[in-house]
Amino acid sequence: MPEGDGRLVRVAVDAMGGDYAPGEIVKGGVLAAEETEVILVGPVDTIEAELAKQNAMHLPIRCVQADEVIADGEPPAMSLRQKPNASVAVAARLVRAGEADAMLSAGSTGALVASALQILGASEGIDRPVAGGPILGFAPKTVILDAGGNVDCKPHHLLSFAIVGCVYAQKMLGVTNPTVALLNVGAEEGKGNELVRESYPLFVESGLNFIGNIEGNDIPYGRANVIVCDGFVGNILLKFTEGLGESVSRWLRTSLGGRLPPSDIESLCDELVSLTNAADTFGGGPLLGINGVAVVMHGHSRAPQVVRGILQAKMAVESGLVATLSSELARIRERRR
Repeated sequence: MPEGDGRLVRVAVDAMGGDYAPGEIVKGGVLAAEETEVILVGPVDTIEAELAKQNAMHLPIRCVQADEVIADGEPPAMSLRQKPNASVAVAARLVRAGEADAMLSAGSTGALVASALQILGASEGIDRPVAGGPILGFAPKTVILDAGGNVDCKPHHLLSFAIVGCVYAQKMLGVTNPTVALLNVGAEEGKGNELVRESYPLFVESGLNFIGNIEGNDIPYGRANVIVCDGFVGNILLKFTEGLGESVSRWLRTSLGGRLPPSDIESLCDELVSLTNAADTFGGGPLLGINGVAVVMHGHSRAPQVVRGILQAKMAVESGLVATLSSELARIRERRR
């Protein structure tokens, strides 16, 4: 989006993606349209029926027809060939054509990744796009990458995760010189599995603000801004924090029953779930390493999370996230020559 041209950021939203689509997705789009332009992609008749339930006539919202949907569980690459007019693919083509500045989906993550790769392409120097961001409200300036997209990695993949994590921390979280750490079973150099041990010297030589290894118990304290691991470990961490928040909240409801007013207990439990659930706290995050802004949302996102996700997309566009990442990748490539 040209800087200073005065127009709103345009976010193409896959209105048919997610467990609560299209109702909650459209509702979230309407709420977000108070701050940015929203393009709802899907069967126009269905979307307009949902819009009719909202007070949306005065808002910058438009609909774009998409006849098909890729469901969770469908093979992403094959489904895109069989369903070229799927809502997530149409949203990606709007970005490529310059008709939208960003895209967002709470549907199949595999379909979003495949659409972004095939239609928008990968950033130069990135073998694999990476999903990640803050996973804990307790440590809002700490991002973890990868959070699930890349379960089998080599050392140079982890280094690219660190680079994109630093750009994310700078542009999305306002951290000037992010600290970088490898997630490990011990803080000492030489600890860990073969992947982490071989990655360590690459990080030392990278020019990043590398502080060494950290352990899992360091994460809630925010002891590094960018924590790097493969997607196998990262996704387990992400799902663990979500489950922990839910289970502790159930325990608190039972334990505090009769000791505090019910409304206070519910408020406390809701806050705990929000602090341990990245989807609630941050509303998803951009898929990094793509030539465009594509925000990944949790499948069970409802309207409040959709609003946060759309505003994340808006922030990524306005901060120049993609351009900064490209220049940083070029700098690292030059340094390693």
